[in-house]
Amino acid sequence: MLQRNAVLALLLAAAATPALAHAAPRGEAKATVAGRAVSIDYGRPSLAGRDMLAKAEIGKPWRMGADAATGLKTDADLTFGTVKVPKGSYVLTATRKAEDAWTLDFAKADGDKAAVGSAPLAIGTLPESVEVFTILLHGGKDKGEVELQWGTTSLKAAFTGK
Repeated sequence: MLQRNAVLALLLAAAATPALAHAAPRGEAKATVAGRAVSIDYGRPSLAGRDMLAKAEIGKPWRMGADAATGLKTDADLTFGTVKVPKGSYVLTATRKAEDAWTLDFAKADGDKAAVGSAPLAIGTLPESVEVFTILLHGGKDKGEVELQWGTTSLKAAFTGK
């Protein structure tokens, strides 16, 4: 009986393993802007032969990654164009506005999830394809830039901090 239970347990574990293997690893982009910490936590799915950004529906927010929401934590007050993002925690999404237009969307991470605003993302082409979704965060004295990379597409937004 004990051997039978052990075999059953192994079979159940083996059956569950593929489901668990699909969870995307987490990534974190960090920078210092205006002497303060800024970080983005996100899921890192792989393309696996797909063109996921091309499949994004116009007008529908994309959570920028996989599994849990993409989060921004900032100890600095940031400004993306005309969008003011006070220090705190936010949920980030990106929205395809047209065939060649995207925005970076900010919502409070607290219970009310209130929208803060949307900033345009500049679209570029990467010299080589990036298989695993990547967010880069570049910082400086009082300026920074967030960049999303996937496939041969780069989406960027510059910001200032204080």
